[in-house]
Amino acid sequence: MFFLKMQLLHLSIFFSFLITIIIVNQIPTSNAEDLQQYKKCSSSFDCANLENLTYPFWRSSRPQYCGHPNFELQCKDEFATITIMSQNYRILEVVDSVHRLKVVRADYWNNVCPTNPKNTTLGRNFFDYGSDSRNLTLYYDCSYTPFPLPDSFSPQFNCSRNGIQMVNYFLLESNLENGKGSVSESIGTCKYRVIVPVLESEAEKVVTNSSVENLKGAIDNGFEVEWNANNSLCHECQSSSGHCGYDPSSKDFTCFCKDGSFPHSCRSGNSSSKGALIGGAVAGVAALVCILGFACLVVRRRKKNVEKSRSRVLFMPPSSSDIGTGTGTLTSTTNSSQSIPSYPSSKSDAMPKSFYFGVQVFTYDELEEATNNFDASKELGDGGFGTVYKGDLKDGRVVAVKRHYESNFKLVAQFMNEVEILAKLRHKNLVTLYGCSSKHSRELLLVYEYIPNGTVADHIHGNQSSSCLLPWSVRMNIALETAEALAYLHASDVIHRDVKSNNILLDEKFHVKVADFGLSRWLPNDVTHVSTAPQGTPGYVDPEYYQCYQLTEKSDVYSFGVVLAELISSLQAVDITRHRSDVNLANMTVNKIQSQELHELVDPFLGYEKDNAVRRMTTAVGELAFRCLQQQRDMRPSMDEIVEVLRAIKSDELETQESKVLDVVVRTDELVLLKKGPYPASPDSVANKWVSGSSTSTSS
Repeated sequence: MFFLKMQLLHLSIFFSFLITIIIVNQIPTSNAEDLQQYKKCSSSFDCANLENLTYPFWRSSRPQYCGHPNFELQCKDEFATITIMSQNYRILEVVDSVHRLKVVRADYWNNVCPTNPKNTTLGRNFFDYGSDSRNLTLYYDCSYTPFPLPDSFSPQFNCSRNGIQMVNYFLLESNLENGKGSVSESIGTCKYRVIVPVLESEAEKVVTNSSVENLKGAIDNGFEVEWNANNSLCHECQSSSGHCGYDPSSKDFTCFCKDGSFPHSCRSGNSSSKGALIGGAVAGVAALVCILGFACLVVRRRKKNVEKSRSRVLFMPPSSSDIGTGTGTLTSTTNSSQSIPSYPSSKSDAMPKSFYFGVQVFTYDELEEATNNFDASKELGDGGFGTVYKGDLKDGRVVAVKRHYESNFKLVAQFMNEVEILAKLRHKNLVTLYGCSSKHSRELLLVYEYIPNGTVADHIHGNQSSSCLLPWSVRMNIALETAEALAYLHASDVIHRDVKSNNILLDEKFHVKVADFGLSRWLPNDVTHVSTAPQGTPGYVDPEYYQCYQLTEKSDVYSFGVVLAELISSLQAVDITRHRSDVNLANMTVNKIQSQELHELVDPFLGYEKDNAVRRMTTAVGELAFRCLQQQRDMRPSMDEIVEVLRAIKSDELETQESKVLDVVVRTDELVLLKKGPYPASPDSVANKWVSGSSTSTSS
């Protein structure tokens, strides 16, 4: 034992000396680099028509770390341009004090007849539409007027393509009368429909005088866009005499100061760095003075340290192929890259917090206390990856804590993937991620907002289905809100990959919160699919994805079609007690509609036979589910199209509109969609049988 202590004494002295040399050598180099970054980011720059620009904007001649990757400017022409979701915008004005831009689509600048009319989105991750705007809808190449014309309103303009004149129309929201002229009403009458935001003041001019000149002026004057690139953190940094920047290695905000770079501000950074140096010196002295006691402590805790080392190995970042974002790195920082809701202050607020991808990192002890040591009485449910518990945080928040069953490499990848994706998304119908456990924690834990009313599956065929029947109006709203959430995901280049009724939560007012993003994948906007092994829940997996190993947005559409079938039937997606051909609800739905037997599928308690409105809407939703459940993904609608159809169904406008009804005929293995009308009062739109393949699915 004495020999062991002497060895440890020699080793401790050697390593203390070595660490001291390393610290002394590193400090000057780090400070020199940080000082250079501080100086380079201290000055503003000009870009075409814009002056005195700083973070988050940058250009090719300026260091990238002085700006945010999504705010690169092109300064070659008369106006500065920025690319948002693959669309170029001219920047007319920058108001830094309120984080607002005034922009106009580059392809619509002084041109209402672009070569390729198309809709665009801001993605909502870093940019959002300003409140002072109205939607202007442009209809191109119309066979007849797509909406009723109000008195003294002539919203027509002409374009030519290949020498052929096209008849086009434009419409403002205020021109709609009694709901007439809705987007869905224009389907089939015009070849293109493009929505362009305009300023409220310009919209009033168009309402007063619907001339082509006012139309062009409204578009050319642009619209307002608000940006968020760690705005609150940048303000905090600037208030401490620092300069805002971005760390490409950690992919997080950083504050450049004269004596270093820090996550939040120069003041907090200085105190922490000085404290670290003082603590290191004290620790070195204490180690030399108390070396014998330290030796005994090392021997006693050897086993515990081995266990901690194993935990660290489990939390090494997975490869990019496992995460699906192309980066896969999950680094700890004291910065929040997204706006986190504020809550009542508590004693714990004084403690420094760390963040992964902008969400708070909780200690295991905090969450263990919040859930009363993961008491079984607090269980909210369990799934394929773990158990969910209700918890009460010290700051007053009621949360749901997801506790993974184990910490194998695959689950670590899913854990990190879910954190990264949810940290970058904000939508009223997506569950909010409050935080997660540390990468050094003994268990994988995710902390969500608490949604009190269970899942859709619970209410339509689970443990709550017998106590309270969900009326059709609630189910209709669930379908629409779920579709809106998925459309937002797809606009943000995210595929959910596990859409099912068990992952659709309901709050106390039965509003939707889509959850569980462990299997989700980013889909880069320059690719059509991601090649990956099929994963998901049996009964919901896209058959083409299963066969071809190609994941697309239409894979979510298929799964959503199964959810629609559940909502109208109250049946489970898979039930082995049903007839062999009806085990999968997807197959059952397609067969029933083809056989003109939709009434046999609909839950009789919804009032299908007694209420004509319910009959029309369930029939329409059934046919929408039929379209979503097509074997070939190209035959399925997009989520944006689904949202439009569901909005029209919810408004019960299909009764007065010319409807597109599906007829299915067998012709060399392809479906031919034929128009008929008016919309049927009974499920007889499918006249001929089409033999569909099996929708085999897997969960891997």
